[in-house]
Amino acid sequence: MPKKILAKGYTTGTCAQAATKAAMQMLFTGEKVEKISVELPQGEHLQLDIVDIRMEYKEDESLPEEVTCAVKKNSGDDPDITNGVLVYSKVKKNTLEVPEEGQCEKQFCEAKASNRKKRAGQKKYDRIHIDGGTGIGRVTKPGLNQPVGEAAINRVPRQMIRKEVEEACEEVGYTGGIDVVISIPEGVRLAKETFNPRLGIEGGLSVLGTTGIVNPMSEQALIDTIEVEMKVCLAEKYRYLIIAPGNYGLDFLKEQYSIEENDVVKCSNYIGQTIDMAMEQGCKGVLLAGHIGKLIKVAGGIMNTHSRWADCRMDLFATAALRAGIDGKKARAFLDCVTTDDALKKCSEEERKKIMEQLMIRMEEYLNYRTKGEMEIGVVTFSNVYGILGKTDKAEELIYAFVKERS
Repeated sequence: MPKKILAKGYTTGTCAQAATKAAMQMLFTGEKVEKISVELPQGEHLQLDIVDIRMEYKEDESLPEEVTCAVKKNSGDDPDITNGVLVYSKVKKNTLEVPEEGQCEKQFCEAKASNRKKRAGQKKYDRIHIDGGTGIGRVTKPGLNQPVGEAAINRVPRQMIRKEVEEACEEVGYTGGIDVVISIPEGVRLAKETFNPRLGIEGGLSVLGTTGIVNPMSEQALIDTIEVEMKVCLAEKYRYLIIAPGNYGLDFLKEQYSIEENDVVKCSNYIGQTIDMAMEQGCKGVLLAGHIGKLIKVAGGIMNTHSRWADCRMDLFATAALRAGIDGKKARAFLDCVTTDDALKKCSEEERKKIMEQLMIRMEEYLNYRTKGEMEIGVVTFSNVYGILGKTDKAEELIYAFVKERS
């Protein structure tokens, strides 16, 4: 019986992008837009339906003063709690005068709603203001994708939204300001089922996505897909594999070692099961490469790294700090960090090195325990901020064997 091909979906970021593009068109034309095509960060195009359109007019005005519309989130075969929610974008012309060059923005901010005041003192006025409304979380702790006080709309979705606003303004020659407010009414309720409150994102969901596409994560089907990928990589009688949880690892391997994505097995959260399958396929050696935020869990023996099973990153980081001889008060402070990058930022270079040495020792121990000594295994981990953070003893040897086998 053929295996089911899992349907892809699209992210909340893509929904926000499409709703914004449609709303901008309606703002400038006054004509309803019920379908819209958007270009995603990697060049893919999607056509999405626009729903719940609302246009508000001033008296005697032919064009709307404000437009709100939504896109219904489709997660494909991914078991995502946001599947089916409506992601809204409200756009409005900002008619306040733009401050002259060099003028402090403080007066401008004070004239706006209170949530704009935090932008006071910026050197350059940004005529496009993107914010979160109902159901979008607000960042309350440092170390996340956005600064404290900002709406939890991540960097790439912000770029996607901004692109649509800029292109719409350029097309009609509009040079004034635009306010964009993204909202997910169901987000207040759904956020309670996520780790957002624990991470310091209060009041709603995050608007996420780096590619705009949701790849399916149905557990058994995904494990089957990993196995198929592995068999393809081993079809030429290769005996060494490199596995990576996701896109960060793939990008790192290409940049650091010129290893192409098609030569890497993407294991998602299923590190342990992927290692088991590699042993079953007779692999001689496997290198695991990934971001510290994911792989730090392996240092605790956690082989399924999805947050619903375990999120002890800061506990493991603090423990490694104590093992490295870091002061107990400072080690305890790591427990209040929300990301590994945030914790690493609080360390000196020497402290980072010592902590990572301890974490790599633990990763190696647990991975060797998993393989029972029947297969060589190594790890290389990195941070987008600090680059390569650590390698186990056999990491370089395994990379060399992998490259040599394919040369």
